Amino acid sequence: MPEAKTKPLRVLAVANQKGGVGKTTTAINICAALAAVGEKVLLIDADPQGNASTGLGVPRHMRAKTLYDVLMDGVSIADAAVQTELPGLKLLPSEPDLSGVELELGQTPRRSFKLKDALAAVRAEESYSYALIDCPPSLNLLTINAMTAADAVLVPLQCEFFALEGLTQLMRTVELVKGSLNPALQIQGVVLTMYDRRNSLSAQVARDVREHFGDKVYETIIPRNVRVSEAPSFGKPALIYDLKCSGSQAYLKLARELVTRERVERASAV
Repeated sequence: MPEAKTKPLRVLAVANQKGGVGKTTTAINICAALAAVGEKVLLIDADPQGNASTGLGVPRHMRAKTLYDVLMDGVSIADAAVQTELPGLKLLPSEPDLSGVELELGQTPRRSFKLKDALAAVRAEESYSYALIDCPPSLNLLTINAMTAADAVLVPLQCEFFALEGLTQLMRTVELVKGSLNPALQIQGVVLTMYDRRNSLSAQVARDVREHFGDKVYETIIPRNVRVSEAPSFGKPALIYDLKCSGSQAYLKLARELVTRERVERASAV
């Protein structure tokens, strides 16, 4: 019997130019949760710091080809992606040289479309159902490439003071990309992270964000959790490091909510 094809690839850029919001942690654990329920998933590490690559246990000596080679030398994603510890989840690794991509590409034609062009082959192969792009904590050419290639943007937002600071700029960038590079780009959702139920400020921030973004905000909230913070140092998603901890359970719930939201959006688009 022929192997069943995956559903059409859905590409999500996980973006927030503010650092320390749980962006990489969210990208890693959503991918792990999706893979755990049978989805074929690709995580693209677009941050020169390579934290997503390290957090998935892929050491630098195993990153023979990286996103840099894909963007600069035309290496295919299929040749550069590596298998992670979790079946169903592959990683397109990062390296520090990515930080020079903006200067190296200069005024190269279609420089904002490099990642989109590379993902065209992945879409045609129908080998993945989801690809998440872990963007750097800045609104640079790598982030622009990610948004140009993406179907939608997923925004992690920490439940702390200044949570909304800079978010206006991110939304402005999304609108700019939508207007000139990717007309179909949407905000897929906002994920509240680092929620501390002992802190009244967290509850206040959550209320403010929901008031501002309405149903774009996921019902699932990611709590502050020591086990989730420890997991990257062991090169594992939290779901593998400690499945039963509150953070892992929240990411599983978030992944289910994401899949449900995607199904509704796909159905409404038909």
